[in-house]
Amino acid sequence: MEQGVNATYGALQYDGQYQLAMPTIGEIPSDNTFDEVPANDSFIYGEFDFFTIQAKNDLLAKAWRDHYIGIQQANIVLNRITPVAMDSQIKNYRIGEMKFLRALMYFDLVRIFGDVPLNTEETTNVNNYFGKGRNTATEVYAFIVKELTEAISLLPANVTQKGRATKAAALGILAKVLITNGKYNEAIPYLKQIENLGYSLLTDVNQIFSPTNKNNSEIIFDVQFASGINANSEGNSAFQMFSPSGFVPGAKGHNLPTREIYNMYPSKDKRRDAYIGLTPGGVPYTKKLVKTSDVIADSGSNVVVLRLAEVYLILAECYAQTGDTANANIYVNKIKTRAGLDNVNISDKNTLLDEIAAERRKELIGEGHRWFDLVRTGKAIEVMTKHFQNTPGYSTAKIQQHNLIMPVPQGQINTDPSIKQNPGY
Repeated sequence: MEQGVNATYGALQYDGQYQLAMPTIGEIPSDNTFDEVPANDSFIYGEFDFFTIQAKNDLLAKAWRDHYIGIQQANIVLNRITPVAMDSQIKNYRIGEMKFLRALMYFDLVRIFGDVPLNTEETTNVNNYFGKGRNTATEVYAFIVKELTEAISLLPANVTQKGRATKAAALGILAKVLITNGKYNEAIPYLKQIENLGYSLLTDVNQIFSPTNKNNSEIIFDVQFASGINANSEGNSAFQMFSPSGFVPGAKGHNLPTREIYNMYPSKDKRRDAYIGLTPGGVPYTKKLVKTSDVIADSGSNVVVLRLAEVYLILAECYAQTGDTANANIYVNKIKTRAGLDNVNISDKNTLLDEIAAERRKELIGEGHRWFDLVRTGKAIEVMTKHFQNTPGYSTAKIQQHNLIMPVPQGQINTDPSIKQNPGY
């Protein structure tokens, strides 16, 4: 059972999950990052930049496949763990972890593709699943809420082995699910519980993503990577993929911060130089990924899924959406104070929401949230159309309504014709 649990966590490291797909899909289609060298890797990443995304995109195929591999692994554990003789508390923890991970993977899938097949049982005969098509996004979200609610009651507040899911992780992801569906008032109590679970903002933003300071007090849940293990197979290849071409040998030039976001930071904002660097040629690059090995694809940088700074920003947004501007200002100012910026006291709801959204961009750059933020707030088409008009090199780029979800991988449709393509692709 322990090996099965570890294998479920291991699926998070796959290219189609948090090693490459989630940071890519969550950023490149937005105004946060761009693809410096679209021709590298057969235009797979460039398609997200210009909204020329094809159903045969290999990263989307991996995203579908690798999430379902992880879901199947969680289903196996949950199907088999009940009769196993083991400490009852540990068993409950492991059940909670599997429910959390399965819910997280379905949350990613439904945000990327919309309707997806909802499989909650161990697959022993693949033929049983042909011809069923996709469940509605509403059904999938209802399942996710149920899973996370159950996980909250099972998971521990603290763990000795870093990287495991905790109560705070389930509380935070449930809140994100709720705000994705416009349920801001319902999300607040879950977010407030996290405040009492021992997390704290680091005073030095340079230390949040340092490989020498992993799993620090700000990190609620992250995907673990390590250099120099198993013939350099346990490292994170995102440093290679998301560094400027020619800046380091072998870098691919995908998913780089835009000059637009670099210029958003005031000069006194501590986050700019902590989060973003500039090459001698003036090309921005992320400092949240670090080269820790002579092998460029073997970085030891973890991938953060949720941290306390985002929890505070979600709280600020929830309070603003529900009309409590006083509390909204308090929570956005926690982030501003840490960044070395002046506090704000904004009474107008829309102005305050714009301020919070700007702070989300600057605080969470490169962490895979901006595109999903634009979609859930209904601003993706407006913001990206303006971005293309104001950014040189994007005269041919165009975003349309159907682009708000990605195409279903053609290989899935070819295998099971009951799985229909999303409109517009």
